[in-house]
Amino acid sequence: MANVLPRDKQIAVLQHLVEGNTLRSTSRLTGVHRTTIMHHMIRFGEGCQRLMDIRFRNLTLEHVELDEMWTFVEKKQARLTVDEKQERHDIGDIYLWSAVDQKTKLVPAFVVGKRSADNARRFLRAVASRLAFPGPHDTDSHHFQQGGYRPIVQLSSDAFAAYPEAVDLAFGPYAKYGQLVKDYRNAEQPGRYAPPEMVHADRRGIFGIREYEEWSICTSHVERHNWTVRTLLKRFTRLSPGFSKKLDNLKAAVAMFMAYYNFVWRTRYPDDSGRRGQLRPTAAMLAGVVDTLWDFERLFGEVMG
Repeated sequence: MANVLPRDKQIAVLQHLVEGNTLRSTSRLTGVHRTTIMHHMIRFGEGCQRLMDIRFRNLTLEHVELDEMWTFVEKKQARLTVDEKQERHDIGDIYLWSAVDQKTKLVPAFVVGKRSADNARRFLRAVASRLAFPGPHDTDSHHFQQGGYRPIVQLSSDAFAAYPEAVDLAFGPYAKYGQLVKDYRNAEQPGRYAPPEMVHADRRGIFGIREYEEWSICTSHVERHNWTVRTLLKRFTRLSPGFSKKLDNLKAAVAMFMAYYNFVWRTRYPDDSGRRGQLRPTAAMLAGVVDTLWDFERLFGEVMG
């Protein structure tokens, strides 16, 4: 007879991971061996990815911010051999490509992989697959009114060169897109762990954004989300031994955390809302994906049955 963890123990183990504990600390807290924890994390993470693929369809989002966050798998890029740099895509520097809706804080899509033009295209196509596009007839002229393409979403990102082509490929005329270009002082200073000083920020409309609309280009919310990821997902904590040893493990951990963030985690109202500090509904509720608050046990039940 197989030795299977009880349901309550599985929930406790996985909840420890998404609440900011490492694999080994979770093992010490729960008494479950780390290999068993890893097995359940991979299984649950794959299920979370399937859940989001099913639930996140035909979304209506106003302004989605894009960003990439660095980590590494097995060893840093500088430690790779020449052959490994040419042949291995699953070790070295790896990035989490995240899309965050400015209003609801939902993360509709994400990609884990190298910082390349190919992954930029893959990422933007994933974002586009979550949104509701108008039908072919909606863009035609009818009822004596001029037809045309109307953007369904605004996108903002940093100045990574691959983004404009990827946005055009995924959205065509259905998105407004702008870049926030930041200039830093002492950005390349060796041995410096503190962030460099930002001295200038330039907003540039790329597609469909007029000059008087450039003020709306923003990446602050997705950068704040990156801070949440680095705080609660220990595989992204800098200067620590919690990094992933396999890319598949990292993907499963990210999928598990993103499902927890979207369906269970509750952000707070901003200072100018009149309800400063109060908890908002979950991102999935604000985006109309679900209509009730979920706890982690409900998420586990939806994923694992």
